[in-house]
Amino acid sequence: MPFPIHRLRRLRRTEALRRLVRETRLDPAQFILPLFVCPGEGVRREIGAMPGNYQMSIDQLVEECAEVQSLGIGGVILFGLPESKDDMATGAYDENGIVQRAIRAIRKETPKLLVVTDVCNCEYTSHGHCGYVKDGDVDNDTTLQWLAKSALSHARAGADMVAPSDMMDGRVWAIRQALDANGFDKIPILAYAAKFASVFYGPFREAAESAPQFGDRRSYQMDPANGREAMREIELDIEEGADMIMVKPAMPYLDLISQARQRFDVPIAAYQVSGEYSMIVAAARNGWIDHDRAMMESLTSIARAGAGVILTYFAKPAARLL
Repeated sequence: MPFPIHRLRRLRRTEALRRLVRETRLDPAQFILPLFVCPGEGVRREIGAMPGNYQMSIDQLVEECAEVQSLGIGGVILFGLPESKDDMATGAYDENGIVQRAIRAIRKETPKLLVVTDVCNCEYTSHGHCGYVKDGDVDNDTTLQWLAKSALSHARAGADMVAPSDMMDGRVWAIRQALDANGFDKIPILAYAAKFASVFYGPFREAAESAPQFGDRRSYQMDPANGREAMREIELDIEEGADMIMVKPAMPYLDLISQARQRFDVPIAAYQVSGEYSMIVAAARNGWIDHDRAMMESLTSIARAGAGVILTYFAKPAARLL
């Protein structure tokens, strides 16, 4: 029998053949674009550590959302920069807060665009932590009350989905109870279920102006070494009522995305975070890698691991290529 019989290169010979047998396919509808909304009018301030991303006032945000919709991107997730901060994160659940006003403006101009909201407190607290600080640490159960009020205010403003990112124990249950009790039982929850205390969040903290003023977040965000614990976190969030779950960051945790896909029969999202984005952009600007190929390869790897939804700052350029 001649050698070799099986020549796998036969199906790699041309782009048409490669495209025909491609196992993992990307679609703009899989992407959610993170956006940062700030006070003012006519503001479009580029984020130094995240080239191509901006802090935008509501009028500029609405224009951005129109472009997002025209590209067929799946939706946006909103992060707010309030006019002022305090120890009680009051801007997070203010019915007339920056995110709440942004939701209403987007709903008016692009009513069909999916609007997801990040539910957390770090952008709104004067100390930069994700909840009520007591004796130098975040008090879990008091913080649940803030999160529930924030999620409810987002739903009242017109959000399609809420996404708690704080990593407090029991937050999904608290939010589900608040939404259901107030007639928002149809609003789904996308839980940041396995969110790690990662170095790759660095550029985001400039974008959201949310760096902690003391200590760090390792008492509530996960230890990067713990994969089995991530599966427990996901399982608990689903039991509490999460409709979708997320692994964050994405590329350093592809193994956990894959495990989650195999174990849990719910939609799986992954967040390609700011540091992942900025590394690729910086390397491309230095001529070390090809920007578009690195972008698409990284997104493909996340989808191949099992994520059906990808939160990514590459949503617009990737959508244009696709």
